[in-house]
Amino acid sequence: MLSPSGRVVMISGANRGIGLATAKVLGAAGYTLSLGARNPDQIPLDQIPGDPMVARWEAEDKATSTAWVDATVARFGGLSAVVMNAGVELGGALDGDDEDAFNTMWDVNFMGPLRLIRACLPALRQDGQGRVANVVSLAGKRMMSHKILGYSASKHAAIALTHAIRQSGWDDGVRATSICPGLVETDMTAHATAPAGQFKIAPESIADAVAYAIGQPNESVVAELLVNSRLEHLF
Repeated sequence: MLSPSGRVVMISGANRGIGLATAKVLGAAGYTLSLGARNPDQIPLDQIPGDPMVARWEAEDKATSTAWVDATVARFGGLSAVVMNAGVELGGALDGDDEDAFNTMWDVNFMGPLRLIRACLPALRQDGQGRVANVVSLAGKRMMSHKILGYSASKHAAIALTHAIRQSGWDDGVRATSICPGLVETDMTAHATAPAGQFKIAPESIADAVAYAIGQPNESVVAELLVNSRLEHLF
């Protein structure tokens, strides 16, 4: 495992849910953190170990990706890993003619991480052991319902992005992992009741999976990490 000492990690959507849990886990492990959120003043810094940097980051605003990365590198002298966590679930049913939900999820769940990683890649390449953890979803691995076509499509695209990062950055030591959880206990899933035989995963469990992925050495590559919350056959 790579030592967290001196390694700088950016985490998007760090104000709640999986992002906040990841900040807590990585901060406790000794990583230096740079935390991004739409409303950075809502990041509960008193709950996060260390002295993290905070920045405003909007998935739909390309300029905030560049500004956040530049500020992180300027403060800490480099960048070792990025956790692309922010996302939205608006359904996006096959039936009907509404396209707004599809467009929003595409912009946030795919274009947002794309904008961020494009800004991060030069610094990750320079690190020589750059790591990317893309928090996706099991919805990116299979289609559970036509009622969430838009969400699943954006998450399938997010997995493709992870593989593109892995291929592009390989020779420079960049390694990328798609973290694909099932139903997680977050604000985004507060409205959802777990069906019989299914459970909600604690955000801390996904944070531990992120820590595992970004801690692997260059020769140990985890391309995808699937975290099931129920018994199902994915393939």
